[in-house]
Amino acid sequence: MAKYWMVTQGPEIFGKTRELGFARHAFKSTRSKMVYRIESGDGLVFYVTGKKQIAGAVRVTSPIAEESTRIWQSDKKPDEIYPFRVDTEPLVEVDEDQWLDAEPYHDRMEWTQRWPREHWTLAYQGNLREIPEDDFKLLLADLQEAARTAPAKA
Repeated sequence: MAKYWMVTQGPEIFGKTRELGFARHAFKSTRSKMVYRIESGDGLVFYVTGKKQIAGAVRVTSPIAEESTRIWQSDKKPDEIYPFRVDTEPLVEVDEDQWLDAEPYHDRMEWTQRWPREHWTLAYQGNLREIPEDDFKLLLADLQEAARTAPAKA
């Protein structure tokens, strides 16, 4: 049975995943126990720190693989190689101006209710959290709507 995950990362890490066509994503070395729960068929939704926005969603298409080639890099964590990697396929891609502000979703999602409204950003601490299917579906539907209603590119 598929599981659903909120992936929190900075713009550099998300940008590299986007540059790779959302065909691959990587997780921090500090998430070794949690990442091995991710399986092919699971859904990932991306929260970008600094922006405080939901930026896209993918489906995992491979098991976790551990690799040491430096592909993802962060100025904040220059020694981190993001060794845990999965192949993915995009479920929805949106331009940055169509990203969803995360704050209004605090009241609409189940998993965020563990944190007080005034401290909603605490829900996004850490690199990876399992979230309920209904929360994933809500975000996916709203991302798809944002993509559908985006202005046509010239």
